[in-house]
Amino acid sequence: MNRLFLLCSILYLLISCQKKSTADASPQVAESLIKYAKGLEIEKYDGFYLMHITSPWPDSDQSFHYVLSESHELLPDSLKRYTFVQIPIQSVIPTSTTHISSIVTLQQIATIKGFPNLDYISSEEVRTRIENKEIVEVADKDEVNFELVLDLNPDVIIAHSIQSNNTKYDQLQKAGIPVVYNGDWVEQTPLGKAEWIKFFGVLYNHYDEAASFFQKVEHEYNTTKALLENIEQKPTVMSGAIFQDIWYAPQGQSWMAHFIKDAQGVYLWENSQGVGSLSLSFETVFETAQHADIWIGPGQYETYKQMQQANNHYTQFDAFKYKKIYSYSIKRGAKGGIVFFEDAPNRPDLILKDFVYILHPNVLVDYQPVFIQALK
Repeated sequence: MNRLFLLCSILYLLISCQKKSTADASPQVAESLIKYAKGLEIEKYDGFYLMHITSPWPDSDQSFHYVLSESHELLPDSLKRYTFVQIPIQSVIPTSTTHISSIVTLQQIATIKGFPNLDYISSEEVRTRIENKEIVEVADKDEVNFELVLDLNPDVIIAHSIQSNNTKYDQLQKAGIPVVYNGDWVEQTPLGKAEWIKFFGVLYNHYDEAASFFQKVEHEYNTTKALLENIEQKPTVMSGAIFQDIWYAPQGQSWMAHFIKDAQGVYLWENSQGVGSLSLSFETVFETAQHADIWIGPGQYETYKQMQQANNHYTQFDAFKYKKIYSYSIKRGAKGGIVFFEDAPNRPDLILKDFVYILHPNVLVDYQPVFIQALK
């Protein structure tokens, strides 16, 4: 009897250990944290996060996978194939101004050690640290400088890339510096792009703060949309400008086109397929948009005089004649960086309000535009 009891006990322990080992190797997903973003997946487990970057650049056939935890000691063996990032990170080199905005929002400015092309940064707080030599330039033509990054030895470099050929990032990864790809700029929906602040929330182990910030932005965005439910008159909207004889304008499924639609405007190329830019002739644009009510985003022009001097054909549009042109390039940082490119992706609620203010002036009577302003 005792021998039978002992045998049963041993079998029970073996089965229990086997179950525990299997569980450790294949943990169950506790929570999926992403609602809108298409190129980002974050899963929260007991003691660690998994982060999947599925669209690091347009039309990418590559995905990147990261496991983030305070310690790698208790991680399942099945996750060893992923890049490990110890959180919270204490030092970072971001490579896009959109990264700067999220870091500022989460009050982690002191972690920034370097950045390529410092003049692009508009944040006054970050510029103060640049002036104090606490953030250094790490640019090497169009890429990060390998030696400078190694000297700074950041916990993480946040990679912005437009293609699969990323030699410098590959070298840094091999040198022991974790490279984490960020594809926030590839997102085309306003809330999808803004949700990437959760990417930084995980890196800094401040996910709750990031999620709370995003929730407020989401609420404000949807509340503003609801104000327009009974709008009947929808102004027509044109966009873009000429560069080297080609008129470039957002395609019908692009980020900017989403704002026009949600602000109850009629974008004149809303039926075009794609998320990038249309390449049009002046004649085609003039035929379609000569009588457009509003012109939003005329390149980087800040005044009507600049536009006329650049190309007198601009003066033939009604939006030019009646002074109905609005630009996101007017508000700039101390070194000329465009604030819109840095901060707007995180604040679609404010962009939408800017659009509503322009298209429907009677809806937000006391509102003052933040990013998109009337041409001077």
